[in-house]
Amino acid sequence: MTTADAAIRVTGLEKSFKDVHVLRGVDFDVAPGSIFALLGSNGAGKTTVVRILATLLRPDAGTAGVHGFDIATQAQQVRESISLTGQFAAVDEILTGRENLMLIAQLHHLKDPGGIADDLLARFSLTEAGGRRAGTYSGGMRRRLDIAMSLIGNPPVIFLDEPTTGLDPQARIEVWQTVKQLAAAGTTVLLTTQYLDEAEQLADRIAILHQGRIIVNGTLAELKQLLPAAKVEYVEKQPSLEEVFLALVGDDTGSGAGDTERAAAQDK
Repeated sequence: MTTADAAIRVTGLEKSFKDVHVLRGVDFDVAPGSIFALLGSNGAGKTTVVRILATLLRPDAGTAGVHGFDIATQAQQVRESISLTGQFAAVDEILTGRENLMLIAQLHHLKDPGGIADDLLARFSLTEAGGRRAGTYSGGMRRRLDIAMSLIGNPPVIFLDEPTTGLDPQARIEVWQTVKQLAAAGTTVLLTTQYLDEAEQLADRIAILHQGRIIVNGTLAELKQLLPAAKVEYVEKQPSLEEVFLALVGDDTGSGAGDTERAAAQDK
């Protein structure tokens, strides 16, 4: 893949805050329609990279382009090509889910905000909860609504900055499924995370950011080859924690509406 083919390209990115060198020459490319995970611990500089790519922060050195536009000289075009979802869901808890979506569509001056809202509610399995206030939503539902809001206007590139922070296991799985659906529909996703399992589950390519530099960048298979081959022994397969969790609680990634009522009805 050449940089001309890349949906996101980053070359020699540097950023310091006073005497703290956060980025020390970051380089990576992201293929269109793929999920690229920027993996690193807290303070590694992941959010700084995202803020620079979203034109919210100026780099000290280096260049970057998003969807073919330079972040320094074509910032407006970059902003029109992206959507950014931060670590905490930016939904209005007083409005219903449908009203949140309609509001964003109206701010984009799009026709038929109601139709757009209904389509996204269906896409993200929130139709039943669409008429409820967002403040009553579970963490996973709120995050799915947040991502749905970020897709209004069909941005070709979306930045998800630690999208599952603070979510319970079931909600994390719901968000993972949503992210996979985005890439399957052709959206390029740059995902920052500190969770190893999240990068392993979602990413087509993984870059590890450490002390301001990308120390490794590749597919999961390529990263695994960096370690010596494991000694092969016969071990009876044990279920993973995720398999146990789903077997116990079920893989219900719907709106969550009516769960209490259904349980009450079964008790009668």
